[in-house]
Amino acid sequence: MDRRHLRQQVTYVRKSLFDQGYLDDQFMQLEDLQDDANPNFVEEIVASFYSDSARLIQNIEQALVSRPVDFGKLDDCMHQFKGSSSSIGAKKVNMECSQFREYCCAGNIEGCIRTFQQIKQEHATLRKKLENFFQLARQAGQAETA
Repeated sequence: MDRRHLRQQVTYVRKSLFDQGYLDDQFMQLEDLQDDANPNFVEEIVASFYSDSARLIQNIEQALVSRPVDFGKLDDCMHQFKGSSSSIGAKKVNMECSQFREYCCAGNIEGCIRTFQQIKQEHATLRKKLENFFQLARQAGQAETA
């Protein structure tokens, strides 16, 4: 694949992530911080998010099965998760986190469980889409330096 075609593909995949509502403006702000001195900045931040979020997901899963349900603890964990999601511009994940927190405030465990499954699904989908995006971006970068 030639360099121009790879660049177009990267641009298309990036645009689709925004058009489909997976990412918001915060992701663009991260991209603005990336430069020649740190060309993998965004990818490193996203990798850090996924590393941290694995721990938060585990904490939320434990809190969801503990009895009695501690909605305050659930809300605190989800607040952290929502903040992390916001920091990378994970729009769909962030929206589901807001819904989860509403269910926490209402003391609705069924709503929390259902929404948490959706959060995990959106989280995994975004991860795959971003991995594809970063892989294409690396290929395009390598083609430009070749």
